[in-house]
Amino acid sequence: MDAIPYVWCALVVFGFPIPALSGDLPGVRPLFRAGNGDLSSLLPKGSLLLTAPDAIEAFLSALDGQPPDWATVYGTGHHEPEHDERVFQLNRDRDAGRKGKEALRWLVTFLWSGQLSTYDPASGGFAVALGPDSIRTRWGTVRFKAEELPGNLMAVPDVDSRDRLLRPQTSSPVEIEVVMTGRLIPDESIIYDFSHEEEGQGVIMPVVRIEQVDYVLVVP
Repeated sequence: MDAIPYVWCALVVFGFPIPALSGDLPGVRPLFRAGNGDLSSLLPKGSLLLTAPDAIEAFLSALDGQPPDWATVYGTGHHEPEHDERVFQLNRDRDAGRKGKEALRWLVTFLWSGQLSTYDPASGGFAVALGPDSIRTRWGTVRFKAEELPGNLMAVPDVDSRDRLLRPQTSSPVEIEVVMTGRLIPDESIIYDFSHEEEGQGVIMPVVRIEQVDYVLVVP
């Protein structure tokens, strides 16, 4: 599975194009606390949570029917002359097949992993470093791509949490979950490719135009 580093705010994620940044979508948001990772109270009404493999597989089935025949598309590997053409054709066929499907308009929520970084006294919040999660499914490795991220990702905790977070610590950086909600872009909404670190492993990248970002500190 490819190793994905954290990035600061909305800078480029290694292996991904630089996401389009939105000047309208607010990136300064409260830092919520979620007991045992329960995100139900944060989800916008009607949003489909795509964190579990079975939920992701059902979503992909609604859009594209069946997983690709990865072995046939991969052939003998990246260096085979026809490899890139087969990947291109797979994406072209899948794009054509999902046109007009209702699932393209569904509101979906997915997670990226995040860490709190530099504290900003003016906003009372912490800059957020973030990177995409990779989720193994029967379709392949799924990694959501975010379009139109805000350029000023800042998590603002309540006063009690802020005081605790500002105490000198020698432990690991504070991990958070970055909860992103939006809809698939209409064209080239799902990208099929292969991992460059794991031979023959198919990678599926739904491309979501972000409408809301939330930050969650998971507590026991």
